[in-house]
Amino acid sequence: MTLPLVACAQRAAARLIYVAVLLLFLWHLAGCAGTTPRGASFPSGYPVGYHERGMASWYGPGFDGRRTASGEQFDMRQMTAAHRTLPFGSIVQVRSLMNDRRIIVRINDRGPFLRGRVLDLSQGAASQLGMMGQGMHQVELNVIAYHGGSDEVGALWIQVASFGDRGLAQAFMTKLNESYREVRLVVIDLPGGTRYRVQVGRFTTEHEAAAMARRIDHQFQVESLVVREKT
Repeated sequence: MTLPLVACAQRAAARLIYVAVLLLFLWHLAGCAGTTPRGASFPSGYPVGYHERGMASWYGPGFDGRRTASGEQFDMRQMTAAHRTLPFGSIVQVRSLMNDRRIIVRINDRGPFLRGRVLDLSQGAASQLGMMGQGMHQVELNVIAYHGGSDEVGALWIQVASFGDRGLAQAFMTKLNESYREVRLVVIDLPGGTRYRVQVGRFTTEHEAAAMARRIDHQFQVESLVVREKT
């Protein structure tokens, strides 16, 4: 067999393996939980087929064994990921735009909390995508199913800033309270130390939250993020 034919056969085999893994993954979700992943209109604004492009990063050591935002225990070897707004239980196909590898992950955490990044993969998922050496990849994500316990999703908030000092966070909240009605402080314990996140809310649609975030960014010269709270 010539080299071009060998390469073609290898790509075909890789595609067949990917399809088999995808079908097995969805069968596992449907069979083990006793439910069928819901279809075309799960939760409002995030239908099957919802897609997004951007930079993906990964996390693992230091977070392994800790609680995720969904309440699950984080296992860095599992095929999971963090997204700022997708409902927990969203099943997402992630395609690297750098090497064309594809993986399937389940959203069970919130993040990444940096402008320009759309997804934070577990270490196991990042390894399968081939991004461990580089740390970040440009990706395309597509929602292909939903496996959640409820159609109810939490409200959206604008994370305006994050501080390592509570006093600075409270001082900034005082400024925000002059212009915005609902301002809150969310305290998060991370491996690198406690963070004090200042947020403005609450919103029901990303369009509404994004419009307010642009206003806040202009007013305070910050780079805010839209995040979804757990129910």
